[in-house]
Amino acid sequence: MTKPCPCGSGKEHVECCTPYIKGEKPAPTAEALMRSRYSAYVFKELDYLKKSLAPEAVDGHDDASVKDWAEKAEWLGLEIHDTWAGGETDDTGIVEFTARYAIDGEELAHRERSEFRKIANEWRYVDGTMVSGPPVRKEPKVGRNEPCPCGSGKKYKKCCGR
Repeated sequence: MTKPCPCGSGKEHVECCTPYIKGEKPAPTAEALMRSRYSAYVFKELDYLKKSLAPEAVDGHDDASVKDWAEKAEWLGLEIHDTWAGGETDDTGIVEFTARYAIDGEELAHRERSEFRKIANEWRYVDGTMVSGPPVRKEPKVGRNEPCPCGSGKKYKKCCGR
C-alpha cells in the first residue's frame, strides 16, 4: 500500500515526487522541483537535494548541515503560497512556500521565496530568500475614540495614537 506524498499534492508519493527523486524523470515545473525537494528532506534523500542544485548553489551547499536538518526535523507539511513563471516552457521561476517542521517538540516554519532555473532541460534550485509572514498583532487593537491604555485619561487619538 502506498502513502500520500509528503509534499501535500494529494497524490501518492510513487506518482508524485518519488520519480523525480529517484531520477526516473525530471520535474516538469519549478513548483514540482520545490515539492520534490521538500519530499527529499522528509525521505532523507540527501543526494537528490544536492543534485537538484544549480552549479552556483553547489558551492554554498553544506552536506553536514543538510543531513543534520533532515534527520533532526519532524516534517509537518508544505504550503505553496505563490509561483511566478516556472512552467514547463519557462526557463526561470520563483516559488514561495512555507515548510513546517518540529525539532525537539518545538514547531517551526521556514518561509522562503526560491529561485529556479532550467539547465539542460531540467529544473534546478538556484537560491532562496527568507520571507516573513504577515505581521501578528500581540495586543488588542485600541480604537481611536477609546481611552488611551497608558492611563492618561485622554482618548487614544489625542494621546499615544498621534
